[in-house]
Order: sequence, then structure tokens, then C-alpha cells
Amino acid sequence: MLLSLVLHMYSLRCVLPAVVLLGTAPTYVLAWGAWRLLSALLPARFYQAVDDRLYCIYQSTVLFFFENYTGVQILLYGDLPKNKENIIYLANHQCTVDWIVANILAVRQSALGHVRYVLKDGLKWLPLYGCYFSQMYLVIFPEGTRYNPELTKVISASQAFAAQEGLPVLKHVLTPRVKATHVAFDSMKNYLDAVYDVTVAFEGTVDERGQRKEAPSMVEFLCKECPKIHIHIDRIDKKDVPEEQVYMRRWLHERFEIKDKLLIEFYDSLDPERRNRFPGKSVPSKLSLKKTLPSLLVLGGLTAGLLATEAGRKLYVKTWVYGTLIGCLWVGIKA
Repeated sequence: MLLSLVLHMYSLRCVLPAVVLLGTAPTYVLAWGAWRLLSALLPARFYQAVDDRLYCIYQSTVLFFFENYTGVQILLYGDLPKNKENIIYLANHQCTVDWIVANILAVRQSALGHVRYVLKDGLKWLPLYGCYFSQMYLVIFPEGTRYNPELTKVISASQAFAAQEGLPVLKHVLTPRVKATHVAFDSMKNYLDAVYDVTVAFEGTVDERGQRKEAPSMVEFLCKECPKIHIHIDRIDKKDVPEEQVYMRRWLHERFEIKDKLLIEFYDSLDPERRNRFPGKSVPSKLSLKKTLPSLLVLGGLTAGLLATEAGRKLYVKTWVYGTLIGCLWVGIKA
């Protein structure tokens, strides 16, 4: 009985983050909508500055749970970000936590409010946030779908395509697609400083036989089932990125060959000193509560105030219902 209770309580660790993050969503949307109306007659830079700040508050609240609440250890390797830059972030894609990892790096450069994503098309139908996510960019996962070792048909098809095209076959990543990267780079090259080529590995994703397992889901991550995230960063100056699509395609595949070699050593190395780590020196990076707790208190306080009155509760419910319907209608029209 006691063991059953302990296991039940453990499984509920993700409930608090889910309640807070979903529960504060209408508050965020209402704040954004009010500012959108108030700033209609102001120069665009004023709207953008506050919009970035609001977005930073919500994402900082997300990071409170994914870093401070879970107690995960972040280990950085390679070209550690120092100054805030305009970048395209290219990464391997394993699970739904990957977009959080992009935020983990951005907050350490004080650039969290400026992060935008190229995400899977289906995510535009998310309640309240879908229409917002569907317009974001900069963070790109060129594989197009998640690498899951259990989806052998997806991996086989990716490897067969690479072989057919005369490209090296990759083991721990899928063959990258160039279109989104090329469009983003071509559109933004006048404003870019660099491309961050990021390789991510979640510790604990190898079974007792040495076989790679599926990366942790958001629920598993929030239940503290991922002790460490290893993040390797290669900073590539924009002048070193080929602009023509045919050359960028080869360049992108070469970058994923480098990722694959890093992950082969991480997961498959016979040397225990080299397994579960990337080459070179690692730098532990702990996120201060000062970066996340104030945002949680502000957003939570505003939500509590909204729910404290009958009028506030009605507005809250209407925001959930009508905000979701309007968002779905908007992305449907834009599609």
C-alpha cells in the first residue's frame, strides 16, 4: 500500500507544472491582447518591446519548472554563448522537450523574449498558443520529425534516402531537410550574426543492453526522470554558410554527420570515460531562481487576481473558449 502511494505521488509530479502553465495561458493571452490594442497607434518598436517582454515572462515560468523544479543538470560543451546575437539555431530533434532546450540556451544569453520557432504544422492548432507559434521562426529542427529508435521504419526510410542520394548514412540522427533552413537563412542573412549548430543528448536514454531508448517526454522530464542534459554548441559565422540551396544541402548534411559522430561517441563508446559525455570540457550551468521565480509569481498572481472575482472568472473562461476558436480560425485562413 505504501509503495503504491509513493508511486502514485511520484506520477503526480507533473500535475503542478501542467496546472500552472495551462492555467496561466488565458492571463498571458489577455495581457497580450490588451497591449496589442493599446499599442495600435504607437510605433511598432514599442509594441515589439513589450510583446518580447510578455513572452519572456511566460517562457521564464516554463523554465522554472523545467530547470528549477526538476533539478536537471545542464552541461554545456563547445562554443559557449557569451554575447546576445541574432542566430539561427539548428538542432537534432528527439522529443517534445527539444524546444525547451532552445529556451535553456536563450535565457543564458538574455535573449529568451526573442526566440521564435519553425515547428511541426500540427502544432498551430494548439489551444490559445497555436496561432502565435505558427508565426515563429529561428529555431529549426531540420530532420522534420523526431528521432525515435523505436520507429524503425522512419529511421530505415531516412537512411535509404541518404544512400539513394549518395549521402553518408547516419545512425543517431535522421537525414536533414534543407528547405526551412535555406528559407530562414535567405530571409534573415542581412540581420544574422551566426548559426548555432546544437547537438543535444539526454542522459539515461540507453538501456541495460546498451541500446538507445526513446528520449524523455515532457511528462517524464517533469517527473524528474532526466538527471542531465548534455548540449554541444558549434558557432558558425554566417559567412561560412553557403547561400545557394544545392550547396547548403550538402553543408547541412555534413553538419549532421558531425552530430552523428558526437552521438555515436556519447551512446556507443566502449570507453566508460567517454560514454555519456561529449568531447572536451563540460561546463555545468545552473539557472538562478532570479531568472525564473519573479515571472512565475507575476503570472501566477495576475491569474489568481483574475479568478478571484466572478467577472474575472467569466472573462477567463471566455478567453479559453473564444481565444482557441479565433486562433484556429486564424490559422485555418492563413493555411
